[in-house]
Amino acid sequence: MKESGLRVRYEGFRRSWQTLSFYERFEQVVALVLAYLIAIVIVIALWDLAREVVLLALHDKLDPLDPRIFQALFGQILTVLIALEFKHSIIRVIAAGESIIQVKTVLLIAVLALARKLIILDLHEYSSATILALAAVLLALGVTYWLVREQDTRQEAQER
Repeated sequence: MKESGLRVRYEGFRRSWQTLSFYERFEQVVALVLAYLIAIVIVIALWDLAREVVLLALHDKLDPLDPRIFQALFGQILTVLIALEFKHSIIRVIAAGESIIQVKTVLLIAVLALARKLIILDLHEYSSATILALAAVLLALGVTYWLVREQDTRQEAQER
């Protein structure tokens, strides 16, 4: 009979726990606590999003063509997705027994967060210089992500 993936991962985690130093165990515990806290934030954000959609639908104001409603709902959806990606990166650290979160993951989360900001941005509220600066930061993050990914790809090819 095949064991569940969660049980296998738990057993692997338990076995590797015995080989960790005190500080590595501390990092694992911190990562686990962060993962649970982020899970709570995700549930609350998802609840708020669902409540907002239901309230808009009940009051017949759920118009996806209205830019304000679209921006608000899409901003909430992206917030949930960013939190999920962040939690996933922390879980990956716990499961792999790694001691740090990968730079690629941090860059990806930053790109997602900045993309969210640009999507929900009220163009009338900010100057063109501010929007240009945000676009430049997004471009820099994208190029940095691409460079890091390319370096990782080359390193993996050399290891084979």
